[in-house]
Amino acid sequence: MAYDEKLEERIKKVLKSKRGIIIKKMFGGVAFMMKDKMFCGIIKNDLMLRVLPERYETLLKKPHAREMDFAKRPMHGFLYVSPEGVKTDKQLSGWIDFGIEYVLKSPPKKPKKKKAKL
Repeated sequence: MAYDEKLEERIKKVLKSKRGIIIKKMFGGVAFMMKDKMFCGIIKNDLMLRVLPERYETLLKKPHAREMDFAKRPMHGFLYVSPEGVKTDKQLSGWIDFGIEYVLKSPPKKPKKKKAKL
């Protein structure tokens, strides 16, 4: 098992009332997206979150949260939450809310530039 599939099912349960959620396999795990933005996912047994820049430092200080260092490089704005931090559905839902807040309050993604055809 590349990632915690039970955690995936729990996230789906938390998000069941939300519209427009897309689930994609990536990073050897799974990512949940809304409005073309990844807001949470699972890498191995950890919950991964994208959070607003103004919340990042505060959330990083919460128990069981740590900086995401995917590929041995810190990724500011992304957090890992260890399994101990999402034992209950209430804990899990609280963390996911920070990811959804990121989607709803951050500026829209810039459209990709089209490559010139030869």
